[in-house]
Amino acid sequence: MHLDTYSKDLSSTAGRAWDAAATGWSRHGALVDTWLREATGTMLDAAGIGPGAKVLDVAAGAGGQTLHIARRVGPNGRVLATDISASVLALAEHALRAAGFDRIATRVADAQALDLAGSEFDAAICRLGLMFCHDPLNALGEIRAALKPAGRVSGLVFSGPQCNPCIAVLMSTALRHAGLAPASPNTPGTLLSLGQPGLLAQLLTAAGFVDVEVRAISAPMHLPSSQDYIDFVRTAGLPIMAILAPLTAAAQAHAWRDMAAQLDKFSTSTGWVGPNELLLCAATRPASPAAMDHPAAP
Repeated sequence: MHLDTYSKDLSSTAGRAWDAAATGWSRHGALVDTWLREATGTMLDAAGIGPGAKVLDVAAGAGGQTLHIARRVGPNGRVLATDISASVLALAEHALRAAGFDRIATRVADAQALDLAGSEFDAAICRLGLMFCHDPLNALGEIRAALKPAGRVSGLVFSGPQCNPCIAVLMSTALRHAGLAPASPNTPGTLLSLGQPGLLAQLLTAAGFVDVEVRAISAPMHLPSSQDYIDFVRTAGLPIMAILAPLTAAAQAHAWRDMAAQLDKFSTSTGWVGPNELLLCAATRPASPAAMDHPAAP
């Protein structure tokens, strides 16, 4: 089996698959928030999110960035968090209510079928979700339709494998242990699928956005050891979990040990530092009705 066939099979049951990883994401919420806090702030700045804004959070996951949005928009703002997983959204909703935010709505929806045209959101964000879409152009079109004229979108995805060696090790090792053929990192719907130079800008333009900007952001993950990173991935890293799922427990354990050993090379005198590079994108829905009705061809 090739990764493209496998990833399509996973996509067809994506909601159930992310349901299975929901507890892991919730358990590691503090780790993810620390890892992505600076990048998330930059993403929200790029979307122009401020007090009173109406914001769409696409592929919201366990709601870490949703909480940051809620704090920014304040009591007069509104936030809708969407995700393909009902279980992970329930965790997000619980966390938000516990933090005292009662103006947050949630909706189970695939990013590629939001069905929110005409909702007039001031801004939309998508943190590490767009790359899992098999049709990211369609997802961007759905986001664009949900924005008001001159509304802003911003998002984060992983860049290419050369700048994300930890992910490259995880993927190649998992595929090898699962007996799957090596695959291109550009395979649609996979972790690094939008890291090709120029691709993200091309997709945003083709979806009808203007003022398109894409730039790289360094986002290293700091942990005590490579094993701590593996503990995170094996409970929250759905793509790797799913590749290894058909293996016996012993074979899975062997694969995880292999990954940890390879990732030890990122250990330092003060702990483990895993390199990661993200691409921050930002763009605007045109204010002109004519421009909005005629997006560029892909």
